[in-house]
Amino acid sequence: MRLEEYWGVGPKTRELLTEELGVEAAVEAIESADVRTLTEAGLSRGRATRILRRATGEAGMDVLATSDARSVYKELLDLAREHAVTRDAADRIQVLTPTADHETREDRLDAVLAARDIWTALDDDTRDTVLAAFEEYDGTGGGERPAVEAVLALREAGVTAGPFAPIADVDPDALADAAEALAALDDGRVREGVDDELDDLRAALAAAESMSASPVEVVDGVRESFVDRVVDETGVTVDRVRDAMPSDAADATDFAARTLRGLVDDLRTAVDERERAVARDLRGEVAAAREDVDVAVAAVDDIAFRLSLARFAEAYGLTRPEYADDADTVAVQGARNLSLAAGDEAVQPVTYALGDHGIEAVATVARDVAADEVGVPGGERVSVLTGANSGGKTTLLETLCQVVLLAAMGLPVPADRARVATFDAVVFHRRHASFNAGVLESTLRSIVPPLSESERTLMLVDEFEAITEPGSAADLLYGLVRLTVDEGALGTFVTHLADVIEQRSTARHASRDGDLDPLPDAARTDGIFAEGLTPELELRVDYQPRFGTVGRSTPEFIVSRLVADAGDRRERAGFETLAEAVGHDTVQRTLAEAWDERPAGGD
Repeated sequence: MRLEEYWGVGPKTRELLTEELGVEAAVEAIESADVRTLTEAGLSRGRATRILRRATGEAGMDVLATSDARSVYKELLDLAREHAVTRDAADRIQVLTPTADHETREDRLDAVLAARDIWTALDDDTRDTVLAAFEEYDGTGGGERPAVEAVLALREAGVTAGPFAPIADVDPDALADAAEALAALDDGRVREGVDDELDDLRAALAAAESMSASPVEVVDGVRESFVDRVVDETGVTVDRVRDAMPSDAADATDFAARTLRGLVDDLRTAVDERERAVARDLRGEVAAAREDVDVAVAAVDDIAFRLSLARFAEAYGLTRPEYADDADTVAVQGARNLSLAAGDEAVQPVTYALGDHGIEAVATVARDVAADEVGVPGGERVSVLTGANSGGKTTLLETLCQVVLLAAMGLPVPADRARVATFDAVVFHRRHASFNAGVLESTLRSIVPPLSESERTLMLVDEFEAITEPGSAADLLYGLVRLTVDEGALGTFVTHLADVIEQRSTARHASRDGDLDPLPDAARTDGIFAEGLTPELELRVDYQPRFGTVGRSTPEFIVSRLVADAGDRRERAGFETLAEAVGHDTVQRTLAEAWDERPAGGD
């Protein structure tokens, strides 16, 4: 295969990879998703990652139909990478993509959850030992010796089950001998301190080479020794001896130089012969353990990858999703938003569902959460989500997107239970507060085509009224809901147009264009409700949507807080005017209820 056939490999990248790796090695690195090899060849990590994602999972990347869906995908990978135990594991996480292959997803889930169970069961000391082994391995940049030493450390820690099972049957004694032999060899050369005879020969060679480089100095040294001996033997002066010495010493220098060159050649030969003999013995020890060494080299990166994902799953309490490939559904029970959890924010688990399957399980929980105010969903494919400002509507969309994308990658999800279909396109659109026709057009261009081009599409669309006037927004929202139903897709649409939605949900109503149809039967309206203020005057919201109920914004709660927080009499008077507009009694009651909950002695 030619390098240019890979997405993202242009002439400059092809030239770089060919020069640094060769075509065959470069193709192998791309096909095996080897980020390390590509970055060592000179590619930036970001570019290598983008090339490998497309090379190994192009269809999966196409599932991410909008920039916001891709943003959620990247954030999920970043959260997982934070728990990587090696750089190679982090790189492998970074090139994970959604896949429609059921066997691949299930196999990855099996491996990750088995690793999570093993990791969770380890005590702190053993965990520290395991992490230290991978840190040491990672610091060396990989290779046979670091891999063997890492496996020995893991075995010493007693972890040989689950993801560590590939190293369970290696011979630790043979590996230890191999590790010692590999440590004695440095890129084929025998290290100093391994063999005394070789060290002595190397020292003699170094001394002879130094003398051979300056034969005149050697002859001068011999002269001085000769003079000293004559003086000692005869009792004459040094000057008399030196006056008697011939001035031409060329023959002596040549004699010394030739002698030293011969000695250097002889010692160099001896060093080479001894080093070959020692290296042969060391390589023999490695060869004797070759099978175990190969197992260690092959296993250590896979173990690091699975362990990294296991630590991610443990950190966020992730669970196995159920795949509903025979139905169109997204159903979550006790789902949690990972972005909030990563920020150490308090997260209220929520239950939600779209589609024909998995509804009964979540409806029971929803009924418990909101008692009689929650209608049991009847399997509607589309929902319109309304409710309070700062009520978590966008967060719910993001949570659903996180669950679907993690499940599509074969990874556990942040929910007590989740049942999801396989989607060809995930359309996630966050609220973008830019009120102009250009933004509206670009938004429609990004979210509408996937509905008609894909067989299974999930629509998660937030607040259309933010990019056009409310009247038009209501019409567009109705059209999108209708299109989603007609195309057989699933979707949740967030809006603050509660009054319009309520009218659409219950009956036909008049507008400037005449009578408009109500929402389709396959769509329902859900609501999120604010319930008042906390004693700290923060908005108290029940983030669990109530099915079949229109939620409303709650300006009276916001105004109540503004009245209470007013800095002076004039400011308070202004907010009191707003309180009259939204209902003075309601504002006073809201504040009284919040203050009644304050502990005794509080401000």
